Amino acid sequence: MALSFASSTRFSKMQSGVWYSGSLTSRVTVRCCESGKEPPRPKSKLQVGSPIIIVEAPKVIKTAASMPCLRANTGLVKPGDVGRIVSRKPKDLWAVRLSIGTYLLDGKYFKALELEE
Repeated sequence: MALSFASSTRFSKMQSGVWYSGSLTSRVTVRCCESGKEPPRPKSKLQVGSPIIIVEAPKVIKTAASMPCLRANTGLVKPGDVGRIVSRKPKDLWAVRLSIGTYLLDGKYFKALELEE
């Protein structure tokens, strides 16, 4: 990704929400990697539709409904329960469809279920 900045620190007029000094000829280019190649990221096994197995019971669970409900986990979600990923949310939060309903679970509470074919 390349970013460019105008070299002058004095800006006199505004065009399209950005202040310009009148001349746009001199620019500085900043790159995040010197070689231009980023190291490959490991692909996650978890995708929408992937089967999962609960490895640790969360203390509280939150429903994935339009009006979510947060409640204490009183044995509803147990280790060994199997479900399927419905959607991905920010910060390693996943909507998981279990036999008792769809809940928002952190990624540390489950792992991908390896099915033998």
